[in-house]
Amino acid sequence: MAVVADRGERYWLDELNDEQRAAATHTGGPLLILAGAGTGKTTTLCARVAWLVAEGVPSERILLLTFTRRASREMLQRARGLVPASARVLGGTFHSVAHRLVRRHAAALGLPGGFGVLDAGDAADVLDLLREEAGHAKSRTRFPKKGTLLDIYSRTVNAQLPLSGVIAEHFPWVEDHREAISALFREYTTRKKALGVVDLDDLLLMWRALARDEVIGPRLASSFDHVLIDEYQDVNGLQVDLAQALAGFGCDITVVGDDFQAIYGFRSASAGHILDFPEQFPGTRVVTLERNYRSTQPVLDAANELAAQATRAFPKRLRADRPGGVRPAVIHVRDQGAEAEAVADRILEARENGSDLRDQAVLARTSHDSDQLELELLRRKIPYVKYGGLKYLEAAHVKDFVALLRLADNGGDEIAWFRVLQLVEGLGPASARKAMAVMAGAPRDLAESPLDEMGEGRLAAVPDRLAAWSEAREVIPSGARASADAVIAALVVARDEQRAGPRAEGLREVLAPLVRARYPDGAIRVQDLDQLVAAAHQVGDPRQFVAELVLDPPQSSADLAQPPHLDEDYLTLSTIHSAKGLEWDHVHVLAVYDGNFPACMSAGTSEQIDEERRLLYVGMTRARRTLSMYVPVRYHHRPRGIDDAHGYGKPSRFLTKAVLACCDVTRLPDDPLNPRGAPIVTARRLSVSPDSLFD
Repeated sequence: MAVVADRGERYWLDELNDEQRAAATHTGGPLLILAGAGTGKTTTLCARVAWLVAEGVPSERILLLTFTRRASREMLQRARGLVPASARVLGGTFHSVAHRLVRRHAAALGLPGGFGVLDAGDAADVLDLLREEAGHAKSRTRFPKKGTLLDIYSRTVNAQLPLSGVIAEHFPWVEDHREAISALFREYTTRKKALGVVDLDDLLLMWRALARDEVIGPRLASSFDHVLIDEYQDVNGLQVDLAQALAGFGCDITVVGDDFQAIYGFRSASAGHILDFPEQFPGTRVVTLERNYRSTQPVLDAANELAAQATRAFPKRLRADRPGGVRPAVIHVRDQGAEAEAVADRILEARENGSDLRDQAVLARTSHDSDQLELELLRRKIPYVKYGGLKYLEAAHVKDFVALLRLADNGGDEIAWFRVLQLVEGLGPASARKAMAVMAGAPRDLAESPLDEMGEGRLAAVPDRLAAWSEAREVIPSGARASADAVIAALVVARDEQRAGPRAEGLREVLAPLVRARYPDGAIRVQDLDQLVAAAHQVGDPRQFVAELVLDPPQSSADLAQPPHLDEDYLTLSTIHSAKGLEWDHVHVLAVYDGNFPACMSAGTSEQIDEERRLLYVGMTRARRTLSMYVPVRYHHRPRGIDDAHGYGKPSRFLTKAVLACCDVTRLPDDPLNPRGAPIVTARRLSVSPDSLFD
């Protein structure tokens, strides 16, 4: 066929194995690439892009969709390296592509041209505002707080399930408030429209509305011949609808993913979407990638046995391309303190044997699982960086800077105004509300126009609050006026500037002294501002920069930084969710006991247990050379108290005989699970047995 005839120009085909090549050169119709952990899914997807271009498909008619900015950047760079320099490969995250389309069709969707995008924190604040307005904060019975409300809302929208079903399955304790929550969500939708903002869920809803429109939908779909979706096991119901809408208008859909790595149920993702793909897209060709280029076979043997426990899955068994390897270790330790010591010992031992700290990682189900280990690492002077837990964009000073950027772009952003005004020393929530009321055109007698907690006033009276600042400043304390004037002056200058660089730098200059004065570690936080300014330079358009931060927030300032000049060695601590897609030579998995794998709160249904099993699978398959799993057998009830109250647990139910048969098991001589003090036994002696949304 044509692919073989000009193989010299398609050198990248020679670097693929047979299964990868079959996927890359698929000729037409829906394609499902089942890519096991470490099997080269990105290589395969980029090769498919190159093959399509080589076959004559214009590169601008190919769309790559991913879930993170980092994955999108890497994939686009690699794909562009395989096609002619003149080719223009398009792509981005679901939310970033949705944002561009919604911007383009804002009028048709009833949005102002300069609409803002709420991040999760801002969305929760608006829900909290509505919660208080409705009097739920003073309810005599427990009413869900803003974080829970946002979780319920997001699950309902993304999973495309009725509110009643979401509450019954995930939040049964709020059932008595279902009608009130339904009314609150409807008001939330109304309030966002009044504020001229959308949240992240809205972007996908609006893209779907555009895709399904009988006029706009065909026009959108006609822009592309091929849509390639990465990490399809992570899609939610809305994203499936988008893929089906595009396919319905003639786009060829290629998806790549691994049902064994579907671990984002809390984001309304479901393994069922990738499992049902062949039925949802008739005529699908399925290509399975099982040749693993990351790990050694002993690690894969244990992972394969773990995956074999799944109640529903595409069958696949990973085969190592790398030779040799050692069996994974399952290490029983007395308690979490002993676990921390054992992990630190092994980390230092590997370092002495030639493995840098940066080639090692400690993975945990939750961020707090590593608390005792962090103390041990500090005691032994082992540097580390931690991922998971608080997100970078949730840091107060970062939100401050983003609020200033949002106001520089849209002077009517009420939520940003409320935050920015309170940056000024001496200006609290009450004074901020008064100033905002004046800027919004509310009467001077506030009793005549009750304000909500965000100080909205009459939203449509003065579209640009900056125009009314000279009058508004008179209602704030005199001691705060000079500082407030400086903030406003910087906003005026920023809005007058045409280039992103001076705009971001000017805002940084006015914010830096406020940050130093407000936060004890202000000097360190100002360094983050420098990174944000540099990143804004790279993007060019402040509006696009703010949107990117909200749509796909970086995990830390390191995500915005350039490569370091000094080579510093450090260990990685990470939650397994944050480690997905990464790999290290040596991996340590903490707290592999029942109650953590699976977690007590995630063991109510077989689907939840399956996801918990997949979470452990993802942790295990991050290892290139060695894998160590730790099982504390004693758990202190008062780890910071003066007594020694404790209980005993048992290993994770996922560590079956079949899994342990692939591992070297170390037990305690006086392990309560081994009460007679039998000698330490390794698993080599065990036998193997296969085992309408808100209505």
